[in-house]
Amino acid sequence: MRPPQDEVERRTAQRDAVARSKPAGPRVVQVLMAILLPFLLLIAAVRLVASPVFLWIEYYRPGFPGDGYGFTTDDRLTYGSYAVDYLANLSGPRYLGNLVFPSGDHLFTAGEVSHMADVKGVVFAAYAAGLVLLLFFVFAYFGLRKSKGAFVRGLFAGAFVTIGIIVALAVLAALGWQQFFTDFHRIFFANGTWTFRLEDTLIRLFPGQFWIDSALVIGVLVALVASLLVIFCWPTPRRRARRLAAGDDENAEESSAHAE
Repeated sequence: MRPPQDEVERRTAQRDAVARSKPAGPRVVQVLMAILLPFLLLIAAVRLVASPVFLWIEYYRPGFPGDGYGFTTDDRLTYGSYAVDYLANLSGPRYLGNLVFPSGDHLFTAGEVSHMADVKGVVFAAYAAGLVLLLFFVFAYFGLRKSKGAFVRGLFAGAFVTIGIIVALAVLAALGWQQFFTDFHRIFFANGTWTFRLEDTLIRLFPGQFWIDSALVIGVLVALVASLLVIFCWPTPRRRARRLAAGDDENAEESSAHAE
């Protein structure tokens, strides 16, 4: 027995509304993508900068300040490479603590070695977090495949959030670099563990200009990648039409399956 026409229309309208409604899961994943993408890009940029290649570029670029206590560029590259390598290997503090000058004096003081050990802990934690974030985005990609365009929209939103954060940080750094640099260190290190004398090796290898350049390169790299994501994920009319067509095809297949 066929139900009344108004009942048929009501049920059809409910079924269509359910088909058009989007589940909350993909939206939650997209929000997480928008929040976490800046951190993933930042960690990746830090990894690129914390390398012997960047060290070589810095030391040999025109205008980089020399060492007033006698290090040549070759000395800096040699000793600085030990510090950079230490941040990427699994060695303990002795890796730096046992280094000596030709005169027999220790290259780094006990305070410098202790600080580098602290830095290594922060760097390793950041790399581990970056790996977890990368896995999240891989799972997000496969989890959102059935929602056409959902993964791209998540990247698009995350790219805008990233650009906003980079602009805000750039403004803070431009308004007062020294305060910005100090506040950054206070977040990760205890007071008194990261300040050294001008004649200490760490300051001679990594003067203030080195950190300014590092921050600039990291900011530019992150902003560049975020800008490319905005360009390639921008919802142009053609892309929206393609996604809508794909969505209509999926709805048609689901309706056909229900009918069968």
